[in-house]
Amino acid sequence: MFMGTPWFAVSSLEAVADAGEELIGVVTQPDRPKGRGELIASSPVKNWAVAKDIPVYQPAKVRDLEFIKQLRDFSPDLIVVVAFGQILPKALLEIPRNGCVNVHASLLPKYRGAAPINWAIIRGERETGITTMLMDEGMDTGPILLQERLPIESDDTAESLAGRLQVTGARLLVRTIAELKAGRLKPKSQDSSQATMAPLLKKEDGLIRWDQPAEAIVNRVRGLIPWPGANTYYGLERWQLWKVSAVNTPLKPTTPGEILEVTKDELLVAAADRIIQIEELQPENKRRMKTREYLAGHNLKAGTFLSNEKAAK
Repeated sequence: MFMGTPWFAVSSLEAVADAGEELIGVVTQPDRPKGRGELIASSPVKNWAVAKDIPVYQPAKVRDLEFIKQLRDFSPDLIVVVAFGQILPKALLEIPRNGCVNVHASLLPKYRGAAPINWAIIRGERETGITTMLMDEGMDTGPILLQERLPIESDDTAESLAGRLQVTGARLLVRTIAELKAGRLKPKSQDSSQATMAPLLKKEDGLIRWDQPAEAIVNRVRGLIPWPGANTYYGLERWQLWKVSAVNTPLKPTTPGEILEVTKDELLVAAADRIIQIEELQPENKRRMKTREYLAGHNLKAGTFLSNEKAAK
């Protein structure tokens, strides 16, 4: 039985099917409103399963006793979980005779939690990876089965890194299942003293604080693409920043957030220690654009400020 929801999980689901494993069903989150129009949308995992005529189950809560009974009646050999979106109760974890295997996008015990890819970039890591583990009742605390490392490139965003980890995760999952079936895997307990957390992202995580070091600001912008996005305010207007870079020009004493220079092509802003160049932005309710496109139609002046708060009217 496969449990997953977002596009990240689809590669693993497809890989398991292509490897010849018998998929008795897919469990995914209920259909929910999505986008500005609030239209009801199915998860990417459901869409894939429906196209392949694989049974789909969408419990509002996996703790529901009726759902647990239903799953127990299937008597699965193994449950695979990839970015499902709900914590599995003990009663469910105990159903499959070979346990529940989770694919997690970090090198556990680092970055336990819902947003490991984002937080690894935000915190300036140079390396991450995929871990397969046997699940227990904790949050990503189960014993490790296999791991594969992956570098974080200097221009990676959470979106681009997730794309590479998705492929790695699918490959490692197939290998994990094969080695479990062959009896060659010995689960290894995690060293919880080395654990770090990657909590669920909130919209407020996207507010840029210009009094932080330039590298921290660049990493936050990269780590929050595509959601919730890194945001700042110019007066009453909110911008989402899509691409920024740190400039090595020495920074003279100034106030963080001050716009230092505006040309037809460049917008330079003071951070705590260095200068930030804004290269791509998206004004509120408008399209993403190169900064030079925005500057062509707006008269920004040096000496004004960007802020993490909307200016008073």
